[in-house]
Amino acid sequence: MTTSSTVDGSIGRTPAPGRRLPTGRRRKSVTSSGWWPLLFVGPLMAGITVFYLWPVARTIYFSFTKWGVFGGSRWTGLANYERLASDPDVGRALVNTVVYTCIALAGIPIALLLAELMNRPGLRFRQVYRALYFLPYVTMPAAISMIWRIIFNGDFGVLNWGLGHVGMSGHHWLSTEWLALITVAGVGVWLEIGLFVIIFSAAINSLPSDVYEAAALDGAGRWRTFRSITVPLLTPSIFFVTVITVIAGFQLFDLLYVLLGPDNPVADKTQSLVFLFYTDAFVNNDKGYGAALAVVIMGLVGLVTVVQFRLQRRWVEHV
Repeated sequence: MTTSSTVDGSIGRTPAPGRRLPTGRRRKSVTSSGWWPLLFVGPLMAGITVFYLWPVARTIYFSFTKWGVFGGSRWTGLANYERLASDPDVGRALVNTVVYTCIALAGIPIALLLAELMNRPGLRFRQVYRALYFLPYVTMPAAISMIWRIIFNGDFGVLNWGLGHVGMSGHHWLSTEWLALITVAGVGVWLEIGLFVIIFSAAINSLPSDVYEAAALDGAGRWRTFRSITVPLLTPSIFFVTVITVIAGFQLFDLLYVLLGPDNPVADKTQSLVFLFYTDAFVNNDKGYGAALAVVIMGLVGLVTVVQFRLQRRWVEHV
């Protein structure tokens, strides 16, 4: 131990190498903060537990039971899942859901092109266009479905009336197998495209301008700049939109239910997985079987989302 003089002339001790002088009260660790963090996180966790985790747990439990007409349940094990594996309606509903989701994904490149066009320099009324595209998304799907149901009516619909005036024959858009599903998917694309345009427009506005200036100096045209610069830089936003589109596609119900209706002759052949769940659980009052189908839907959504996150490493450009 050596001595050293301080500024006021007093003699102080210099600590030996490897030792520290005490610097006052030590900072409390995270684990010693007491119950204060729980005071703020507790209400949120309580809400998640009551409204999300507990219903999921109960649904999983109900999927192993058989319910009576007047209530009451009994344990049946894997009987509901064995029935699901051999039910042809489940396979057909799965195919319909996948077809709808694939058509819904076609709206992403359309929204990307619209966002690029609306971000052109000098475009007037840009905010008005964005508001018009976004308006269907914030409107109630049931109200929109009723309007489109009138438009696609096979007897007095506006669409068939317009086709007749140009010499083309009309169709029963909502009562023809496969055509009804494609029609519903087209309405779904129109309904969601406004959200995609807003997301892509915000992403385009945040891109660095020096990259486009360098491309202009190299003589790159507008299409080449869009294809080689804008699209690669927007891949994180495209990935996000793809994920939410697939999840929404597997949750298709209200649009299909209102447009077609339960009395439609092709409703059984056009139903989605969630539509089949509604029919089994609430119309046929087979809640155990419906719960098993809900668990399968949840598993499929989770599996597809995990696959998407695994594949995004190959094509998403993180700048």
